[in-house]
Amino acid sequence: MLDDSALVEVAVKKETVYQGSFLHVCRDEVQLPNGASASREYVIHPGAVVIIPLFDDDTVLVERQYRYPVERIMTEFPAGKLDPGEAPLRCAQRELLEETGYTAREWAYAGHLHLAIAYSTEVIHIFFARGLQAGKAQLDADEFLEVRRVPAAELLQSALNGQVTDAKTLTCLFWLQNVRSGVGELAWASGLR
Repeated sequence: MLDDSALVEVAVKKETVYQGSFLHVCRDEVQLPNGASASREYVIHPGAVVIIPLFDDDTVLVERQYRYPVERIMTEFPAGKLDPGEAPLRCAQRELLEETGYTAREWAYAGHLHLAIAYSTEVIHIFFARGLQAGKAQLDADEFLEVRRVPAAELLQSALNGQVTDAKTLTCLFWLQNVRSGVGELAWASGLR
């Protein structure tokens, strides 16, 4: 068994620097394993989900939307933040419907990822969805996006070409590639409508 005591930092003082309606910024003073002190600044995030919507013809559903912090239109899988107390699967089902209008007959949980471990608590739960049925999107008033159905191989090539740079989508492409090649097994279950 590994001894983690030589790596763990212990909070000595915690401070909330900014508390927004969505994100909170903290600055903590920590004691390092060698006894010295250091400052750690990080963002508290409520958590999120990302969905890999699969069609039977080896195409996937993606979104294109403008992301203000990077001033670019990004191609990404549907995703969204967890509401307080919301289960990740329920959030995935809600976000897929709201953003794309689609519902899914079956869902599979692939795992989770920590998006930016150096400065954020954000955890994103990764879901696959299949048996997709089109419907009407229910976008928020300040949400503008384009939904596209693309061949999985084309999306993978876009990542290799540097056109897809969103971290959660790149992680999902890793999962998708493994599932498509038979390396990754998913436990599919019927989803709520």
